[in-house]
Amino acid sequence: MKPQVTIYGKPECCLCDQALEVLEAVRKRIPFDIDKRDISGDADLVERYGFDIPVIFVDGKLAFKHRIDKERLIALLKGK
Repeated sequence: MKPQVTIYGKPECCLCDQALEVLEAVRKRIPFDIDKRDISGDADLVERYGFDIPVIFVDGKLAFKHRIDKERLIALLKGK
């Protein structure tokens, strides 16, 4: 089963865009599903993640806030 990556962010967020670029680049090497969640319409998500976006989970576990590390993402996806 493919790993699941969830990214919490919002439109007009340059760090979110950068994180998505890294995710898409890694996904070319290692298949996984991306679930993009827009926090801007959800008060609970804004309260939880508003100052930390993008927030990225790998298989339900918090992996990154603000910036994403490509090599660490690869290691997480490979289960290391």
